[in-house]
Amino acid sequence: MHNLHHRASNIRLVIFDVDGVLTDGSLYLGDDGQEYKAFYSRDGLGMTLLQSTGVRLAVITGRSSQVVKMRMESLGISEIYQGYQDKLPAYDELKKRLALSDAEIAYVGDDLVDLPIMRRVGLAIAVNDAHPNVLELAHWRTRSPGGRGAAREVCEFILSAQGNLDRVLAQFA
Repeated sequence: MHNLHHRASNIRLVIFDVDGVLTDGSLYLGDDGQEYKAFYSRDGLGMTLLQSTGVRLAVITGRSSQVVKMRMESLGISEIYQGYQDKLPAYDELKKRLALSDAEIAYVGDDLVDLPIMRRVGLAIAVNDAHPNVLELAHWRTRSPGGRGAAREVCEFILSAQGNLDRVLAQFA
C-alpha cells in the first residue's frame, strides 16, 4: 500500500476514459440518432475537488459525443480527446504539451482499449467492473463500478495520498 500511495502522491494529471468509467457503459440512442449518457453527480464533485488542488484532469475516449464535451466543460475540464480508438496518440500529445512524465499521470480505464496507456502511466486504475485483463494490469481498483462512484473514489484516493483530502472536505463541515 505504501508504494501505491507513493505513486498517487506524484500524480499531476488524471486521465479518465468515458464509457464504462464516467458512465456505466450504457449507450442510449434516440430515434433521431441522438446519443445520451448518464453521469453520476458525485463523480463530478470529486473531479471538481481534485482540480481545486491543482491536479489536472482529462478524458480520452473512443467515441465522439457532444454530451461528453458539455459535461466535461461544465466540470472545468478542457482536455477532451474524443474519437480515439487508439488512445496512445492522444496520450502522447497531452503528456508532451503539459510537459509531464509517465510517473506524473494516472489513467482510469475499464476495457481492453485502455491497456496501452495503462501500461505506461505511473498509476493505472481500473473501475471495479472492468474487463479481467484491465483488473489484472491495474495498480489499484475502485470498489465502485464505472459511472456509479468510481471516479469519486479515484479523486478522493489521490487527494488523500497528496495530503489534501481533509482540507478539501473541511469546506463542507
